[in-house]
Amino acid sequence: MRLIILRSVTWFAGLMPTVWLVWRFLDDRLGANPIEEILHRLGDVSLIFLLVTLAITPLRAVVGWNEIIKIRRPLGLFGFFYLTMHFLTYAVLDQTLDFEFIIEDVLERPYISIGFTAWILLIPLAITSTKGWIRRLGKHWKKLHRLAYVATIMGVVHFYWQGKADTYWPTLAAMLITVLMIYRIRNSRGRWRPQVREAKNR
Repeated sequence: MRLIILRSVTWFAGLMPTVWLVWRFLDDRLGANPIEEILHRLGDVSLIFLLVTLAITPLRAVVGWNEIIKIRRPLGLFGFFYLTMHFLTYAVLDQTLDFEFIIEDVLERPYISIGFTAWILLIPLAITSTKGWIRRLGKHWKKLHRLAYVATIMGVVHFYWQGKADTYWPTLAAMLITVLMIYRIRNSRGRWRPQVREAKNR
């Protein structure tokens, strides 16, 4: 029962940003530049979902609630979905599929370059997030999905660079990903240390 409630809350949280944006669009409440507002909100939401996804494992370790790991995959997919919508809003609505200008923008503007790279890195992770791919890739699956940290760090940098004068939320995001990376590094060292000792004793 708790798992059903947890998954229901996850889907509700995942769909609410879409409902909120559609409602504000239909009610003409997106400001003087609605495309820019949609672009920024989709980017914000995607980064939030990615950060929360990476926080699931340490949160499970802290609170001891193993069932919470069940929502990590849908949270990550929601993050990828909103990041994809963020890019499509930029390419279709903002740049009207002017591919020459889009390519030039990606190559010449660092914050767009790093954001685009983060999206590209997440594509194989989204594709291989199914149980079938987990079985096919075996031990290589976890290695591949470590790219989620790289992509999220790039997303935070993208967020910070495009933030201009307002750096409060980008700084908060940077602090959170730093804490998550420290946890992962310490956890990885903890896993490898016994193997190193064992090798020395042989």
